[in-house]
Amino acid sequence: MKRLAPIMLAGTGSDVGKSLIATGLCRIFRQDGYKPAPFKAQNMALNSYATPDGLEIGRAQAVQAEAAGIACSTDMNPILLKPSGEHTSQVVLNGRPAGNANAYQYFRKEGKEELRKIAHEAFDRLERQYNPIVLEGAGSVSELNLRDGDIVNMSMASYANANVILVSDIDRGGVFASVYGSIMLQAPEHRKLIKGIIINKFRGDLRLFEEGRNLLEEICGVPVLGVVPMATHIHIEEEDSVALATKDKTSERDKINIAVILLKHISNFTDFNVLERHPEVNLYYASTPEDIPEADIVILPGSKNTLDDLLDLRKRGVAKAILEARNKGKTIIGICGGYQMMGEMICDPQNIEGDLKTLPGLGLLPVRTVMSGDKTTRQVKFRFMDDARTCEGYEIHMGRTETPLPFIVFADGTHEGCMVDGQCFGTYVHGILDNTAVIEFILKPFIKRNMAETFNPVTFKNRQYDLLADWLREYIDIPKIYEILSDND
Repeated sequence: MKRLAPIMLAGTGSDVGKSLIATGLCRIFRQDGYKPAPFKAQNMALNSYATPDGLEIGRAQAVQAEAAGIACSTDMNPILLKPSGEHTSQVVLNGRPAGNANAYQYFRKEGKEELRKIAHEAFDRLERQYNPIVLEGAGSVSELNLRDGDIVNMSMASYANANVILVSDIDRGGVFASVYGSIMLQAPEHRKLIKGIIINKFRGDLRLFEEGRNLLEEICGVPVLGVVPMATHIHIEEEDSVALATKDKTSERDKINIAVILLKHISNFTDFNVLERHPEVNLYYASTPEDIPEADIVILPGSKNTLDDLLDLRKRGVAKAILEARNKGKTIIGICGGYQMMGEMICDPQNIEGDLKTLPGLGLLPVRTVMSGDKTTRQVKFRFMDDARTCEGYEIHMGRTETPLPFIVFADGTHEGCMVDGQCFGTYVHGILDNTAVIEFILKPFIKRNMAETFNPVTFKNRQYDLLADWLREYIDIPKIYEILSDND
């Protein structure tokens, strides 16, 4: 195939849809016979994923790699920041934890050269293997106070000689100011890299924006490559927890109601995306005790700060509501940090998570957890109980939990998890709810129609990537993008 120049999706702000459009372009390039790969030099997210070689990257890049039809690697996201408090993040370099840093230390320009080198080397390795590279920026592309220390936006685009497409969210308003300002605030050498504009999340009749489109092109001197309507019919994993604010918090009479406990430090909430799309399920996020009684199933998700979140659940009365739900025969499931919370005790003798050294768990499972500095990151294949089907998932955690009642059997014959009965269990395996065998098991007591057998999670996810590609082809000038990427002068 012809060699294409790299393309970067940069944004006028956070949550404008950069990740989604990058995912769609990865799928389009793959459909058209190319071998694309995603790249984000630096990602800040609590949704992460284990690579095949047991390292850690941002979940968004793993999703983009899946859309591209390739295995993910740390070269796709060499620097990952995982917030653990208001001002502190764990820094993951090339897939391995490298310590913690506060925001001031990390984002100042001093000491950035080593991080920039890590990002550039990862990009170079990726570019030698794939064509084209689909880069993604972070947040706003025009944060002047962070420009000197930038390693993910325009400085990365300059190093990669990437053609930058600026993405803006029209739904939040101020699209003319955000697009024009984002372009005009660039240094001259960076401004010339911006080759197109995409207006995202449009609502209403597209004809009403025709004049706006022409005005933007006139004042910015950059073509508008597409105006993309809000794609509510397509379900791709979200990167930012801000998306959870839009999740309905009400139960439905004719559905299986599943309440996911909304934690302050919730991580890997993508664990529930597939289950959420099951035709029999109404999944919502519960933040108060009043959100829980109507649920048939309650799930405690992963957390970047398990002890602090457990303490917060007690203060809010949510812990008590979970115990009452269990006493009423509801199903309680814990994943990773949620699994640790369901045990009898959590100990943090090395203060890995903070100042709390010991905290009693909810007492739903006969397990005790000890936090440690060694992080487990790996992809796993397993059997769920006595089901013969092979399931897949991944582990990312820092605690060690001894269990007398395992129910998961890994491919190497080792065991994991704790189940006291079919309606109370926990596991470290993220992605466990993406497996048909598991979905069928947890929904079986509540299912009204024989729908579980017709719902295949893998088929569903691939269909969403194809739907996204179709959507972008309809509303973005893809031939023009190919023209831009083919002009290497």
